[in-house]
Amino acid sequence: MSTTATLADSDSPFGMPEAVDAASVKMPELAFKPDPSDAGDYDKYYYFRRTDTDFATAYADVRECDGYARGLASGIGYTQVPYPYTGTVAGAVGGALGNLMAQAIFGSGEKRRVRRVNMRTCMHFKGYDRYGLPKKLWTEFNFEEGLSGVSEKDRTRYLQQQALVASSAAPQEKALGL
Repeated sequence: MSTTATLADSDSPFGMPEAVDAASVKMPELAFKPDPSDAGDYDKYYYFRRTDTDFATAYADVRECDGYARGLASGIGYTQVPYPYTGTVAGAVGGALGNLMAQAIFGSGEKRRVRRVNMRTCMHFKGYDRYGLPKKLWTEFNFEEGLSGVSEKDRTRYLQQQALVASSAAPQEKALGL
């Protein structure tokens, strides 16, 4: 159980979400037999839960935290090539290709990591506990944003499922903390 205080009167800069009937949202499967190999991935694959929270509040909280974590930059940007051909066409093409490769290799993973950090921090601030899941179950109601995103329709469905879990799931194991 979390001891973090919540601010009931804090308004989201993203506005209030549309009213959704929790009964219309599909509860994802959360039951699993803990495996020691899964625990190593709990920093990536988890769900949030806060006791005595209704679906509408959880949905507003998840949407707000998603708003803060959405569309983040990876921090990897264009870097000038450090060799004698810097001012030439060949140097420019080589630099552009090198930067594109760096962004493709490191940028996507870094964006996913930063999103996870922001979601965890925001939901922790709001008083939610975090519980681990195997990747297979996690992918049923979560998404990762690297160099590509997810459609608004899918994003909304996932966030509604996350809110349903956050407001009504029965955790099997102990909370993981931030």
